[in-house]
Amino acid sequence: MGSSGERNIHVLLLPFPVQGHINPLLQFGKRLASHSGVRCTLAATRFVVSSTKPTPSSVHVAVFSDGCDGGGPDELGGVGAAYFERLESAGSQTLDALLRSESELGRPVDVVVYDAFAPWAQPTCAVDILYAHAWSGRVPPPPLRPEQVRGLDGLPCQLEVRDMPTFLSDTSYPPCFRQLLVNQFLGLDTAEHVLVNSFYDLEPQEAEYLASTWRAKMIGPTVPSAFLDKRLPDDVSYGIHLHTPMTAESKAWLDAQQPRSVLYVSFGSMASLGPDQMGEVAEGLYGSGKPFLWVVRATETGKLPEGFAAGKAKGRGLIVPWCPQLEVLSHPSVGCFMTHCGWNSTVEALSAGVPMVAMPNWSDQTTNAKYIQDVWRVGVRVRPDDGGVVRSAEVERCVREVMEGEMREELRTKALEWSGKAKKSMSEGGASDVSISDFLSSFGHTN
Repeated sequence: MGSSGERNIHVLLLPFPVQGHINPLLQFGKRLASHSGVRCTLAATRFVVSSTKPTPSSVHVAVFSDGCDGGGPDELGGVGAAYFERLESAGSQTLDALLRSESELGRPVDVVVYDAFAPWAQPTCAVDILYAHAWSGRVPPPPLRPEQVRGLDGLPCQLEVRDMPTFLSDTSYPPCFRQLLVNQFLGLDTAEHVLVNSFYDLEPQEAEYLASTWRAKMIGPTVPSAFLDKRLPDDVSYGIHLHTPMTAESKAWLDAQQPRSVLYVSFGSMASLGPDQMGEVAEGLYGSGKPFLWVVRATETGKLPEGFAAGKAKGRGLIVPWCPQLEVLSHPSVGCFMTHCGWNSTVEALSAGVPMVAMPNWSDQTTNAKYIQDVWRVGVRVRPDDGGVVRSAEVERCVREVMEGEMREELRTKALEWSGKAKKSMSEGGASDVSISDFLSSFGHTN
């Protein structure tokens, strides 16, 4: 795929077509394109391109089809086995056409960087390791016993069953989900490079394990440069938004709050809480006594307690359908982030130096929550009741512990330490910056 000597390089980036997967690869592309002689193209589905107007950047956008051009994954009931099958079938054909088109236009693709959810084209280190153990058979299918998840290679801490990714531990999920996730490791033995959206200082033991097993390189955090090293002057946001952020409203409200006084709450772009859980969270936020900015997607607002948004919340908080999360986390009035612990949100909070209340929902979020509390020590994890519901009193307890308890300053100090390490990793000569340069040099690029 590469040759010796200086040459131009065309890199095609193929993300899984949902917000949380598009943004990291797009940001990686911006880093690559900042090197002279490197052209980067993001392959986006017709549905994604028709749903958003990408902000102009150094990364070009080319269109392919996932077979669901009109409605995306929702055409097949959401992101599940049926959509993965359609994406592989239609995507592999239309991606071939895209590659041929680029070649005919005089800009042949030299390198394809594909999302681990799309192995037919060719997440956090700790979670990658756990899925790898499942793939190799060292972690059996659920239900799991405690002794089956202890002493796993590559991890710095002891895990319990509740810390495992839900698709590996929860029998309520169809086996196909587990199979889809462990299939991420198909082809890694023959892939020329394995790139991980994390940074060495954050997960050194995990990084060493992945490097020795698959030659993996840490190239993150894949956050816009304006929030890290500030070396890319135009890189101030992700650039593709499948949800419209209420930027002006959020900023105006935050500007009126006291420093570090605000609790920011968001459960991501996919998590869906039940009405009972939404009600408990609402009452817990109000009971904490903290001003709060809560992202409740338009599809979820009907689950709020009747009259909450116009009544109790109006005098204490702001509820919006979406907001520019990085800008919010970087605002001086934000003192805590209550999060579902998706990897992007976790890394963004670490980069911004904001302590967290961890309320995981599914997938890798349970493992990330474990690390937030017990490994990185930047937050507190909620404790659900026997029915799996996080009660309002528990929400209130965790918020108060992070924002006013004895651990407040310790959590804040640790969060700021991680922020400094994240910025260092992406600065010139930092570990991730060097990994990105090494990746390019392997294809004949010289800085």
